[in-house]
Amino acid sequence: MKSSLGKLAIRVVGSIADIDAAAWDALDHGPSPFLRHGFLRALEESGSTDAAIQKQATRRGQTSGWTSVYIIAERDQQLVGGIAAFIKSHSYGEYIFDWGWANAAQRAGLEYYPKLVIAAPNTPATGNRILLAAGEGEPTVAALLAGVRALADDAGCSSIHVLFCTETEKALLARHGFFGRTSMQYHWHNRSYESFDGFLGALKSRKRKQLRKEHERARAAVDAIEWRRGDELSEEQLDDLDKFYRNTTDNHGGRDYLRPSFFHKCAKYLPDAMRFVEVLAGGKRIAGALFFETDQALYGRYWGAEPGTHVDLLHFETAYYAGIERAIAQKLPLFEAGAQGEHKLVRGFEPAATHSAHWIRHPGLSAAIADHCEREAIAMNHELLELAKAGPYRDEQGDD
Repeated sequence: MKSSLGKLAIRVVGSIADIDAAAWDALDHGPSPFLRHGFLRALEESGSTDAAIQKQATRRGQTSGWTSVYIIAERDQQLVGGIAAFIKSHSYGEYIFDWGWANAAQRAGLEYYPKLVIAAPNTPATGNRILLAAGEGEPTVAALLAGVRALADDAGCSSIHVLFCTETEKALLARHGFFGRTSMQYHWHNRSYESFDGFLGALKSRKRKQLRKEHERARAAVDAIEWRRGDELSEEQLDDLDKFYRNTTDNHGGRDYLRPSFFHKCAKYLPDAMRFVEVLAGGKRIAGALFFETDQALYGRYWGAEPGTHVDLLHFETAYYAGIERAIAQKLPLFEAGAQGEHKLVRGFEPAATHSAHWIRHPGLSAAIADHCEREAIAMNHELLELAKAGPYRDEQGDD
């Protein structure tokens, strides 16, 4: 499929491997690394997503349900814009839940799948979803979105879902026929803290004592908690990270969306952003967590431990407190530690609105769901305000 607007050409590519890595990464990704070439390539090569050209035959004889299709804009044969899209036959791994929408469509006799999802697969982190080169604006956006709509038509998709986009993108997409949805996560914000103790000092007395006790108790139970870059990781460390991840999903009845070799591929293709926090005790690596770091934000992703291992409060230390210490040391303004979890609130994370935008082909279903999202947003904004009042921080006067 090809179209053009002046000197602008829109093209559809079936694999990230067919797009120049430097040109793709030169587009504006904002703070997030999750649509960078290396991350997407690690997903494809591990089989965690399927390149369109590989859809009929993967290594394991089955597909992930995330079939990648890239809509790119080129001017004078130079990449000036791109959208990573995925044709999906299910709603797993999205974290902005539309199972109820799919059920409503089924009751109405409508086919909800396949659908087209614009997101970072299996990654509930906010980031730019319409990637543009410097100086590109509304005409390029409009051309890219026209390419997305044409792709949805060609693939028979019932709908288009832009997940964990920025608030600015949500407003932009509203001008192109998408309705918005508001959801919520908990994010940690760096208020120019000089140390972890400085962060604790900003908390109310009772919470400060609780967090200090948790932090010290977990640290005392292990020999060391150390940060490693992706390019420092050995095969053994990567194997353990994979094992920890699968142990966690098994213990909690989750799905191991990331297929074996994903972490090894990340270390190969995205070493500068990949971080592994390893926990050592008794001369062994007993637990760890995966993070991704840019110069603007830290993202906590997956925590796990050796099967049969239990150290009280180690999850909080490894997944949250170590990340807070890292963000302070690196002077990073934002730390996102993943989806859900009200337990984050008492540990210094604050409620934050997250955003998505949706287009549904059937007018009646679209109107009904848009109305639901509008009412849902009112309730969500009220909840955000109430949760903010329950936060652990002292007020401006320093009262506990």
